[in-house]
Parts: sequence; C-alpha cells; structure tokens
Amino acid sequence: MTQAKRPLTILLASPRGFCAGVDRAIQIVERALERYGRPVFVRHEIVHNRFVVESLEAKGAVFIDELDQVPDDRPVVFSAHGVPKAVPAEARRRNLLFVDATCPLVSKVHREAERHHEAGRTLVLIGHGSHPEVIGTMGQLPDGAVVLVGDTAQAERLEIADPTQLAYATQTTLSVDDTANIVAVLKRRFPAIQGPKMEDICYATTNRQAAVKAIAARCEALVVIGAPNSSNSMRLVEVAATYGCPRARLVQRAADMDWAWLGDAARLGVTAGASAPEVLVDELIAAARARFDVTVEEVPTTEENVVFKLPRALVA
Repeated sequence: MTQAKRPLTILLASPRGFCAGVDRAIQIVERALERYGRPVFVRHEIVHNRFVVESLEAKGAVFIDELDQVPDDRPVVFSAHGVPKAVPAEARRRNLLFVDATCPLVSKVHREAERHHEAGRTLVLIGHGSHPEVIGTMGQLPDGAVVLVGDTAQAERLEIADPTQLAYATQTTLSVDDTANIVAVLKRRFPAIQGPKMEDICYATTNRQAAVKAIAARCEALVVIGAPNSSNSMRLVEVAATYGCPRARLVQRAADMDWAWLGDAARLGVTAGASAPEVLVDELIAAARARFDVTVEEVPTTEENVVFKLPRALVA
C-alpha cells in the first residue's frame, strides 16, 4: 500500500524573483543576439544567477571577465550591476560596439556620486566591498573620493577630514534594517551629512525583504532561491532569520535542496532573489509535491508594475 504523503504548506512570498532591472538586462542580451548574431560578449555575469547565465550561453552569449577578451569586431554588454567609468572609456578607445545593461536604479546612484563629488563632498558608500555594484559605483569617481563603510562598527570608527562636506549613498541590494542602522550612526556622528532624496536601496530589494518579513514568523523553515554571490538573495536569508524563522537557507535550485533539512516542518516559506526566474520557484514546488501533500498559500504584500525601457540602439 502506498504510504500517504505528509502534509506541507508552502507560504509563497510575493513579490519575489525577477525585478525590472534584471528583466531589462536579460532582454538586452537577447536583443543583442538577435541584432548582431552570435557571439555577443558579456562582461561579468549579466545577473547573479547560474540558470540565467547558462540559458544565455546556450543562445550564444559568451561571459568574460575583462574587455581584453572581446574581439574588435564583436559587441559587448555590461552587466546590470554597473561598471567603473574606465570600462566604457576603454571600449570607446577600441571602438567596440557596447551596450550598457546597468540597472537604471544603479545608474541613479552613480549620478548622485558624481553630483556630490562635483560639490566638493567626500562620499561615504554603504555596501559590500567585493560586490561588482560597489566596484562600479566607486569607479565613477577618482581614487580616494569614496570611503566604503560596511557596518555600524566601521561607521563608528570613520574619520573624515572635513565633516561639513560629506554625503552618503548605498548599494541598492542591502538589508533595509542594517542600512538604516548605519545611516543613523553616520547622522549622529556627522550631522551635516547629506543623503539621497529617495533611498538608494531599490524598490525590489525593499519589497522582497518586506514579503519575507510578512511570512517569516509563520514558517518553521524558509528557502530563498538564489545564488550565493547574489547580495539581495543573501539578505533575504538574513531577514528570515531575524524576523522569527528558526531555519532559513539559500538554495540555487530544486536539485540542491536537502529535504531532510526540513525535518518535521509543516510550513515552509519560499521566496526568490531578484535575479532568480520564476521557473526555479515552480521547479522547487514540483519537487516538494513529489515528496509531500503540498498546499500552496501565496502571501502578497505589494504589487509591482515597474518597467525599464531598453536602450534605443536595441529598439530602433
């Protein structure tokens, strides 16, 4: 006799998965392939997700580390995370055809950085030093013009030559709560510090964290579908743990899921980082259905309708 499957309720965070910047970046690579043929070179992972990268590779994209790997006669796309100014400058010097897929919300931070620098202010950038977005933002200004701060302890130790000429900006994919704490320290220590008119953490990062906060305490375990090098995905794991979920972990896709880790959990939270496609969520739910008697409860917190235009060169 077939053994009855154990019931499992999946609380599905909403919104989750692709944001407008990621969707635009992927479309840019696909349009470039249609327009220019194979191969189209892409500097760094277009977004931080292996499934997406491998899907684009199958269509003819070639992912490279630096521009010296791009032949003179082929186009190159810059990733959604943004690049230092030296990268497009080198592309122009070589007369390369390039398309910039930098997320418009990251470009907004770049413009803020330039504005503060032109006004003579030192810029404090809140972010993770090894992340390509931070490297790109710091690369908008001359060496030494940006001071990187990663946590409240660094903010407490920060020494600035002229505290009256100071501004801050942030990486777009940080923890909303952690960033608020760092900003509070900076404002207490440097009352004249100037910040963005609207916060730099992007709408999608904010909304996905809010969606996890809404379900975390109701879940006995929570899975974030995303990549280990995806900042926004890793922050979702941290948010789940902070807001009352006893077990939270990152899984790249269903094949990587350790079902024994669930133990006897009756409620599993599921979300996806901003660079993870919905097909990977569907895949995980299907794998769960093979093992459990699954009930899916979608928990919406806000609706998203943001769309970013594609570059004119790919639309005309």
